[in-house]
Amino acid sequence: MKSDLHNYLQATRALLLAKLDGLSEYDRRRPLVPSGTNLLGLVKHLVGIEYVYLGTSVGRPPAKVLPWEEDLSIWAGADMWVLPSESTDYITDLYREACAHSDRSIAELELDTPAEVPHWPEGERGTTFGALLVRVVDETAHHAGHADIMRELIDGQGGPDADMLDEAGWSEYYTKIQRAAETFLTD
Repeated sequence: MKSDLHNYLQATRALLLAKLDGLSEYDRRRPLVPSGTNLLGLVKHLVGIEYVYLGTSVGRPPAKVLPWEEDLSIWAGADMWVLPSESTDYITDLYREACAHSDRSIAELELDTPAEVPHWPEGERGTTFGALLVRVVDETAHHAGHADIMRELIDGQGGPDADMLDEAGWSEYYTKIQRAAETFLTD
């Protein structure tokens, strides 16, 4: 079970990082939806997710406090977008370090290891390492799905099934879905 979760997490991390490949700094950072969600911001957000849930919560905090945690700007959404002074390499290196830190926890801890999440409400902080590992797998997959859609909005590169059809096939498929939706339009 633990090895399956770890394998899913590692694969999803790689898919997420691959969404940055071949894009300009602008495209990696620009918000594509009203919430401000952006590709590199998702990676930055997951740095903290990895460190908190698979590190700090099991008594294994990172060696350095993340800048957006230290200045408390995380509570104003600073972990969801990237400052001009934060390069792609800086953010992706932080993510790889956080993942390596988590990987060591996964290798060394049992799923039933007690954990306590510091930012959860008092009286509700207690959980297990296994529950947090599931949470991180879920959160990473959730954001990788966002990244699939954002990458498609940027340059048309779709998710893992993008090569299922050629351009004409996707256009036909899209049109079929659009026509089905239009049956619910009212004048």
